[in-house]
Formats: sequence, structure tokens, C-alpha cells
Amino acid sequence: MAYPIEEKLVIAVASSTLFKLDEADAIFRKDGVRAYRKYQREREKDILQPGLAFPFVRRFLELNAIFSKRQPVEVVLLSRNDSDTGLRVFTSIEHYGLGIVRAAFTRGNSPFRYIPAYNVSLFLSANESDVIEALKNGYPAGRVLPNAASDDESDTGLRVAFDFDGVIADDSAEKVFQKEGMEAFHESETEKSDTAIASGPLGDLFRKLGNLRQLEDELEDSDPNYKRFLKTAIVTARSAPAHRRVITTLRNWNITVDETHFLGGMDKGRILKTLRPHIFFDDQLHPHLNAAQEFTLSVHIPFGIAAEK
Repeated sequence: MAYPIEEKLVIAVASSTLFKLDEADAIFRKDGVRAYRKYQREREKDILQPGLAFPFVRRFLELNAIFSKRQPVEVVLLSRNDSDTGLRVFTSIEHYGLGIVRAAFTRGNSPFRYIPAYNVSLFLSANESDVIEALKNGYPAGRVLPNAASDDESDTGLRVAFDFDGVIADDSAEKVFQKEGMEAFHESETEKSDTAIASGPLGDLFRKLGNLRQLEDELEDSDPNYKRFLKTAIVTARSAPAHRRVITTLRNWNITVDETHFLGGMDKGRILKTLRPHIFFDDQLHPHLNAAQEFTLSVHIPFGIAAEK
């Protein structure tokens, strides 16, 4: 019996981010949907190779093994396939023991509209138009970018890193910077240093990860030898004095993070190379995500003013 989905932190993934479907996609683009369906049926027992988001998804689902009674997380498949051609994907899910049991197959239509129905706090897709439309409709989504990062299976944790403005917080401060410059930005942030910033597109995901950290706090309290599995980090271009508003916001949300880096415009790749998160979210492709792609699964959040550039 599945646990109520309302009680979970739910992440949705497109099948093309979970597994490598390049060859099948090429058939679809060249020969059409009938040839694609035939290709997938003939190979429905052939196991697909892990895709870009697979290492992160695998680690994320390990939280259910740590909290076996609570089962606090879930991954849902949101796919443009139909259930017939999607059978190969589910066969591969079972092969890898991922524990994904829910899915929506929408046969060519964008699946993002089902995000609220499945209680999704993050939708990962490589389809840029799906992600942009989801964000325009107020749903949490990110575009998975190609990356050169390798997964170290001996690394037994999960590290999740976020940019701050336009990602976990809204882009109101970023708008001041973009429209009026750095001096005006620092003046505004100093004036508002004791006022929390409103939640951004991944604010719900960030807060629910904070709840999982609190569950691990309880395990640490009961077992001094417990080794923490989940670690969160903020890697932001902000610097002093704008750092105070970040801290105010985290206090207002009652969330503690493991690491916070105020870089003052420094290349984020210098930090991510050491931090090695298993996923990193930023609203700016250039330069931040470009600097991250060598070291981590990089996810673009094309939100607000950053998406207009």
C-alpha cells in the first residue's frame, strides 16, 4: 500500500532525464510516432542506460530506506509517452530497483499541468518549453542541462545546492540589481535586512528538504554515531552587506543549511568543484551554470527577470 502522497516530498522527472532515450528520440524525430512505438515495443525488455538525473534520483529515494516507516519522499514519472511505449521505462525502473510506482503518460502533451495533482515540489525535464510553461503557471520546474559530472557510487550521501535569488527566494532583489545597479541593490538590501524575502519557485522544495534535515537531527540526537545523509547548501553571488537578508529569510523560514557561500560575484565553479553537490539549481545560465556543469548535475530555473534576459 502506497503512503498518502500529500505527506511526502515529491519530485517528478521526465523519462528522458531519468534514462538515455537519445536513440529512441532520433527514431521519433526522423520516422514519426508509429516507428517510435514499434521501436520501443520491440525493445521493451531491453534495459535503458541511466540518464542525467538518474544518480540524483537514486540517492534521493534512499531517504526512504533511512526513514522506512515514514517513507517521506517519492518520485513520480511525468512522461510525454503513452503507457504502451512507456512500458520499457517502467521495466528499466524495476531493473534498477528505484521504487517509482506512480506515473502520468500524456501521449505527446505536456505533462506539467499534473504537477499540483501529484503534490510535486520539483519537476525535472530537459524540455525547455515544458519547464518555462510550468514556471509561468506558478509550478516548480527546472531544465536539466547536459553535464560532464561523474557519479561516485562510494559517496553515500546526498548534497543539494541552490542559488538564492530567483530560485529559493523570489527575484525582487535581483530586479533592483538588474535595473538600478549594484549600489542601489546594496542600499535596498541594507534597508530591508530584517525583512524576509518571499518564496521563489523552489521555495517549497527547499523548506521540505529542511524538514528532512530535522528528521535527521532527531536521528543524531538518538544515535551519536549516526552519519548524516542529506546536506544542503546555498551558493550565491551575494556578499556583505546583502548577506544579512539571506540569514533573516532562513530564520523566518526556520531552516538551517549545512553550508552557505557568499561569493560576491566570484566564479561559482570554484566552490562547486570542492562542494561536489549531486544537483545544483541556478536561474542564470551564464556564467553560473556554465561554471557548474563540469562538477554537478546542473538545473536551470528560467524564472522572472533572469528568464527575460
